[in-house]
Amino acid sequence: MKRLFCLLVISSLTASIYLNAQEGQNAITTTIMSYNIRNGLGMDQTTDLHRIADVINHVLPNVVVLQEVDSVTGRNNKFVLEELGALTDMYYVYAPAIKFDGGKYGIGLLSGDLPQEFTSVSLPGREEERVLLIAEFEKYVVFCTHLSLTPEDQLASIPIIKEEMAKIESGKPIFFAGDLNALPESETISALKSDFSILGDTKTCTFPADKPVQCLDYIMVAPNDNVVKQKFSFVYDEPIASDHRPVVVGVGFLEKE
Repeated sequence: MKRLFCLLVISSLTASIYLNAQEGQNAITTTIMSYNIRNGLGMDQTTDLHRIADVINHVLPNVVVLQEVDSVTGRNNKFVLEELGALTDMYYVYAPAIKFDGGKYGIGLLSGDLPQEFTSVSLPGREEERVLLIAEFEKYVVFCTHLSLTPEDQLASIPIIKEEMAKIESGKPIFFAGDLNALPESETISALKSDFSILGDTKTCTFPADKPVQCLDYIMVAPNDNVVKQKFSFVYDEPIASDHRPVVVGVGFLEKE
């Protein structure tokens, strides 16, 4: 068993395509999942983190970005990310956005490899404060967030995200993932597409999980210079465990000449 290491940050495609991708895993360098877990509260109004862990363990991603994650709040008195890390045997990084119900509430990241560096940056949100979590790995950097419900705050977040992108001196691809609370045709997504390429099919909806009618969850990549090649993508068919379905992409990395 991999030793769990707690890093606390300051403050569908068809099943056959997925299985073929897994069988050809020699060609797959990295699998990334984005999942708004609603703190494990399912569409049946039952809180069950084992169902969330089952999804992750079935896909076996290298990195999972998670939104709506509690840390020792009154409603469950658990550090949810730590528990999911134990259930999936993955390292974890937590970025609380707000104080909530005696504890904290925010976003997190699970990974098979220990991040080399990590940090968090505040983002605007008038209904509640938001946060951007940044984790650097050997071949890439992951930006994780849960954007505000308010379009004005979403757009105000983009210059902050770009500023953080400019600080990445390694030249590594940057994956930007999370629940962006924005539709594919929105001004927010259009603005992000000036710097990021969307991985996956935004015509496949992610919310609500039981009968999805909206695409709110995304995985993007920058820069788009043929360093990253998409191998597969799908929305995982899980209608109960949360109110969102998880998005999954598999990518390979091309060597720069």
